[in-house]
Amino acid sequence: MPCRSEEAASPVRRGREERLFLTTFSFGHFANDWTAGSILLLTPAIAVGMDLTPAQVGLLITLMGIGGGLAYVPAGLAADYTRSRGRLLLMTFWWVAIGFFIASLAPGYWWLVILLAIAVMGDAAWHPIATGVLTQMMPDRRARALGIHAMGGTIGAEAVAPLVVGSLLVWFDWRTVLQISVLPALIMGVAFIPMVRRIGPSPDHRFDPRGFMALLRRWRSPIGFGLVGFAVIYSMAAFAASAMTPLYLYTVLGLSTVQTGAAFAVMVVGGSVLQPFVGHASDRMGRKLLLVVVLGIAGVFGVLASVFDQLWPFLLSLTIAVALLTAIRPVVLAAAVDVSGERESTTLGMAFTFLDGVGALGAVIAGIAGSRDLGQAFLMAGVLAAAAGAIAYFLPFRRSA
Repeated sequence: MPCRSEEAASPVRRGREERLFLTTFSFGHFANDWTAGSILLLTPAIAVGMDLTPAQVGLLITLMGIGGGLAYVPAGLAADYTRSRGRLLLMTFWWVAIGFFIASLAPGYWWLVILLAIAVMGDAAWHPIATGVLTQMMPDRRARALGIHAMGGTIGAEAVAPLVVGSLLVWFDWRTVLQISVLPALIMGVAFIPMVRRIGPSPDHRFDPRGFMALLRRWRSPIGFGLVGFAVIYSMAAFAASAMTPLYLYTVLGLSTVQTGAAFAVMVVGGSVLQPFVGHASDRMGRKLLLVVVLGIAGVFGVLASVFDQLWPFLLSLTIAVALLTAIRPVVLAAAVDVSGERESTTLGMAFTFLDGVGALGAVIAGIAGSRDLGQAFLMAGVLAAAAGAIAYFLPFRRSA
């Protein structure tokens, strides 16, 4: 009888542990992404204060993405091949808080770019470590777990932060607002301490050169190369839309900082809420159908946003496009883990590098495309989203393990 009781209780305990990790990691994602996400809403104020062009704004966002991209793979490798994943996650909060505070003191444009690129490495390091832990805990529900984790970051960085940052800009300059924005990371830097000991090492944390080379060979396969190209084009579309939206709302449509923050928050909150559901659906139905349909629709509405010059039709079209591009991201990440089948943190570190490192080029390209007419940036985002959906149609995705 005791054995049966323990066996019956085991799924209950496992469920509680999973909920604890999902909740805590979502709040951690929220806190780290809050500061990085604040930059998107601060760019109009930075552009005005430093007299920047749209191309310079796009370059700033792109180089931040590249800076983060440099941290993803090392963080993933460290998570898979060391025992101290909890300490690594704790360190990310302090890196973010200290790094972005120092960046707020930058004396000029290039100092700001360099310091932001360094600061965002702390936020970047969080992602492959945390998502690797979650996908190992829930291998048959990868996309759902990634969706719940992603929802925390999206709500923090692209929904709540824009509202708060937009309101604070009424009273303070962008430097002070950036300094205030490090508070969530500081709070989690203390609150996360009890979780450190609960996070064990990777199941096989010894470095195995042959295993690592086998992982690289999977990514050099046709499906590996195809998925990389697909992920980069998808991410370029997402960066193009998100990087230019606040600037367009503020400088072209003449919205206030509060209105800009509120409008941008509405655009992404729908996609954020949809992330766990879209991820769960892809776990059950397979990746391809959702990727093709969602990206195709996002592409259509991105193109429509570039056509409309009236406020409400433009906002409706862009809201649908941005929400769908946000909602589908966990499915892209889960597809990457499906390809590798193991070494989740390393795999996700590589995936994040392509998504947020290489894909960040979409921001500067959109800035160049929109130098004369910012509406062209959304046309480019729509075309890229549709192209990513077309590529997904030809890729041989398999169902989650």
